Amino acid sequence: MEQLLERASKAGDQVEIYFLEQASDRIQFENGRLKDMESKMQSGFSLRIIKDGCLGFAYTKNLLDRDEFLKRALDSLEGKMEAPFSFPAGRALPPLNTCDPILESLPNTALVEEGNRVCSILRTKAKGEINVSIQRSLATLRLLNSRGSDYSLRSSSYYLNPSLLFPGSQAGLDRPFLSKGFEPYPTEKLDFLQTLFNQAQKEVRPQPGKMKTLFFPEALYGLIWRIQAGANGKNIYEKTSPLLNKTGAQLFDSQITLYDDPLNDQQPQARSFDDEGVPCRKFIMIEQGVIQNPFYDLFYAGKMKTSPTGHGFKSAMWGGETVALKPRPALEYLYLKPGEKTFWDLVQSMDRGILVAGVLGAHSGNILNGDFSLGLAPALYVENGWIIGRVKDAMAAGNIYETLKEVLALEDKIHASYGGTFPAVLLDQVSVAF
Repeated sequence: MEQLLERASKAGDQVEIYFLEQASDRIQFENGRLKDMESKMQSGFSLRIIKDGCLGFAYTKNLLDRDEFLKRALDSLEGKMEAPFSFPAGRALPPLNTCDPILESLPNTALVEEGNRVCSILRTKAKGEINVSIQRSLATLRLLNSRGSDYSLRSSSYYLNPSLLFPGSQAGLDRPFLSKGFEPYPTEKLDFLQTLFNQAQKEVRPQPGKMKTLFFPEALYGLIWRIQAGANGKNIYEKTSPLLNKTGAQLFDSQITLYDDPLNDQQPQARSFDDEGVPCRKFIMIEQGVIQNPFYDLFYAGKMKTSPTGHGFKSAMWGGETVALKPRPALEYLYLKPGEKTFWDLVQSMDRGILVAGVLGAHSGNILNGDFSLGLAPALYVENGWIIGRVKDAMAAGNIYETLKEVLALEDKIHASYGGTFPAVLLDQVSVAF
């Protein structure tokens, strides 16, 4: 990488080289039995070069032909992609504990044994199809630029997600568990799944209308996604965001505090720098319902003539070869501050309502405007504080800028889940159709 940096620096004004190597093992159990084991590895380099105010980009699997790699980056300058920024100068960053070496050496047989253990426990107390997904991931990253930045990172993550599917249905309950290293799936999470599953065996058909709705952490991304879109620096720059010029405005209930914290190395894949070498920090988006600043990568911070916030990531919602992507504004480490009531306290406070354990079609509706129309899979029905059963073909619709003004309470625990680490959230007067 140093040789490439030296050559590229002679050809351009500024240079950035990015290296990523990722390895993962995935194990799938279906209907309580081992179905599949898969190992994947990808690695590569990307090169960004700034010359005469324009940005060039190229990527490759290896550095066997550095001259050709550099030529492709220089050729891409002909596209006249504007570079309204400079790469960040090198600086000292806080040390983080991001890798568990034991996870790296752990044999796949140990992961299979854990999957069998979880299936066995669930089988004894819940009569439904049991699926378990396990993944172990390891990543090495290095970023080098011509302004003195030279950062590297080794990270590990472990994921186990059991699902209990209701008979004759593809809808079910799940609760992911994430860690930097291998840990047995927590007993209290298994007990939670079993209890909910057994209480929701009966199919019911309640009257539709506006009602109290409790979003599980696993379903909350369907709402949070809309907030992310509004606070994205790209949409602020393009003047398409409803949060334009709303910094300091009270748009949500005061119980809502949403922040991004890449530095929390108690969670897997913590980072002290983003994929552009900008230092990461705890970044508050909403504080007690009040909108704070948008988040930016280098490009859109430059366009807005403001400072980048450390949110330039090579991220793709539907996966892909990460190294081939260009950085964009993205929130990768979201947290929602918890409340003061237990999950079961929230359920017992509901006179009539729905528990949303999962959602379908979260991408539908006008995301940027905050609109949502979500299939609920599954939805559990509550009357007088008791779970009566589950509802098929339920939908919830609304707009987050109205719905999240009507927050009744938040769970007192947070759970690592899809899109972030969240508590369950109880909302009032959500439109639900059956």
